[in-house]
Amino acid sequence: MEPEKTLTGKTLIGRVPREAVRQLELPPLDPALLERLCRLQDLTGTLSDAMDDLGLFGAVPASDLRPSLTGRRIVGQAVTVRNAERPETPTEAARIGRSGMGEHEAYNLAEPGNVVVIEGLPGVSNMGGQSATLAHRSGLAGAVIDGAHRDPDASRENGFPIWSRGVTPVTGKWRLRTVEVNGPVRIAGVLVEAGDVVAADDAGIVIIPHARVEAVLLEAERIDSGDAAQKGDITAGVDLGTLARTRYK
Repeated sequence: MEPEKTLTGKTLIGRVPREAVRQLELPPLDPALLERLCRLQDLTGTLSDAMDDLGLFGAVPASDLRPSLTGRRIVGQAVTVRNAERPETPTEAARIGRSGMGEHEAYNLAEPGNVVVIEGLPGVSNMGGQSATLAHRSGLAGAVIDGAHRDPDASRENGFPIWSRGVTPVTGKWRLRTVEVNGPVRIAGVLVEAGDVVAADDAGIVIIPHARVEAVLLEAERIDSGDAAQKGDITAGVDLGTLARTRYK
């Protein structure tokens, strides 16, 4: 029996059981939508406002998940990983000698520009330096981790941005196991499905449901246009009274 392949010809590498991989491919999305999202001036702030206007919940502040590199902006579809605690003690797991981490399968299935989103464990590494290097080599734009990561120098040297709860020296390979790839995860209380759009910058992260990307983008572009007009008037010296009376958005 031939191994199962994706539409792009990829095969699973076996880091997690086949039944744990919920989707082999992400739902398609017009690349032009991602390009337009990238052009927003205040990326996550504008998207958060647009989500509020549409009654959607999806913003995570950088005070919860902090960026490892400042001044970086990413926009891409999510490939997801869900980790859980291993039943063995770390000593028992180390004696067995088999890591339970399977995020490499997500990198294997990812396309360039995707963002890996990991529902992880606090205080232990859900992504180490070699893992971050492989994610970068696979073309991922960055990572969002509800949990910790380690070996921060490796990701910094590669220019690979990670939004997480912090760094740790404690390995995850004897403490966690990957139980699902490309299934639903929760990041700081926000539901993320494989294929949703992840936007992140210094202010935080916004998750846009796949089915609502175009609607959120149109609202964000409306807000962005108003912000640009207001900024232009402020720069031009328009008096405060006129600014207060003008409806920009």
